[in-house]
Amino acid sequence: MHVLEMPWIDPVKALRCFAQRPHLTFLDSAAGHELLGRYSYLTCEPFSTYLVADGQASWNGQVLTGDPWAVLRNLLARYQQLHRPDLPPFQGGAAGFFGYDLNRTLERLPAPSNLPPRIPQSVLHFYDVVVSFDHQDHRCWITSTGWPEQDPARRGERARRRADEFAALLARPSSSAVTIPAKAGAWHSNFSREGFIAATQRVIDLILDGELFQANIAQCFSARVAPLFDPLSFYGQLRSLNPAPFAALLLYDRLTIASSSPERFLQLDGRQVETRPIKGTIARAMDPKEDRRRAEILIASEKDRAENIMIVDLLRNDLSRVCTDNSVDVSALCRLESYASVHHLVSIVRGTLAAGQDAVSLLRACFPGGSVTGAPKVRAMEIIADIEELARGIYCGAIGFIGFNGTMDTNIAIRTVMIDEDGLARFHAGGGITAMSNPEAEYEEALAKAARLFDAFNADPPGAF
Repeated sequence: MHVLEMPWIDPVKALRCFAQRPHLTFLDSAAGHELLGRYSYLTCEPFSTYLVADGQASWNGQVLTGDPWAVLRNLLARYQQLHRPDLPPFQGGAAGFFGYDLNRTLERLPAPSNLPPRIPQSVLHFYDVVVSFDHQDHRCWITSTGWPEQDPARRGERARRRADEFAALLARPSSSAVTIPAKAGAWHSNFSREGFIAATQRVIDLILDGELFQANIAQCFSARVAPLFDPLSFYGQLRSLNPAPFAALLLYDRLTIASSSPERFLQLDGRQVETRPIKGTIARAMDPKEDRRRAEILIASEKDRAENIMIVDLLRNDLSRVCTDNSVDVSALCRLESYASVHHLVSIVRGTLAAGQDAVSLLRACFPGGSVTGAPKVRAMEIIADIEELARGIYCGAIGFIGFNGTMDTNIAIRTVMIDEDGLARFHAGGGITAMSNPEAEYEEALAKAARLFDAFNADPPGAF
């Protein structure tokens, strides 16, 4: 592995330097949190691509038979790399997204009535070079692995050449692009206000009938973007309005994904596993006194705490499938975290990965995240498909990386916009429904979560509710 330390450059400025390169991935710790927001990563020009569509894996366009999760594990095994603990964790590897609808590769679930066309269930690009940024120490590195060359001498030569290419990109002046206001046409939802409230009440009735304990129900907002829509300008606007520790921008051919997620799904560092489920939300207020009052209401909310604890138990069970006995513990329960437009209750669950398990088996054991499905998970996913009818796509899946060195970090893809090749922008917002839910309040909570996404498009929510 070849490493170059570069002069510090702001990651967003570096992003502009790479704007025209193919298959760009920007994993962005935009919130500046000293623990959660320390590192950002920028990469492009992958040497290979793993894709899943309709449950079928492919590698550089060639269909591969077998379970897509086992296929991924085998592909990663070709490029094993020693970990450098003196560098940020992502030092080359697979990065991209796992769409929520990968759940049908894990469980026998009904397909939603409406499946979005041409959107893969997963895209992971295999990157040999990564630019990493340490926000705390203001340091920047180019890490170049030399893959996919197998011969050590040729791999070393490729690693040096590729590192120099990335250094040249960083050193050149970035384009002084004029910021184009991010605009879209009229926004529509797949639910009216009354329809969403009725769907929420239906879940409450199912809970009271003993079908399940909780289900996460969301509505999908969609609109056409303007012809001159600039994804980088849009992401900059979203980043400014809603800075988040697990943000991302993916520019994959004509598919754009922009995420401002506050929630970590799974981190693997050595053998240590961490997940940070969010359950419990209240909109923030401009007045500081009122804002503090709302935070106190959330902390004291019996409904929100019960919802959070229920999902913590689900995640403890998921982690126990791949972690050593008695290693799974809850290090924080229902802790307040505040973001641009909302307060959240966040818990932290940790464990130690068992021998013979790896990042892929960890993902498989926990996917999709319990905080965005419900409990019991399988029944909740069945009800979600029945009520929402529309495939979620990237929403409630995960965005992040699996390193050739065995490390992993992924978000829960909430507060996340997907723009397809036809210029259709879509994002979802919803929440967990329990027996104590108030349907009208759940509707307002979903709008609070969506507020900064609408702001980033310079738009108001749909009015035909």
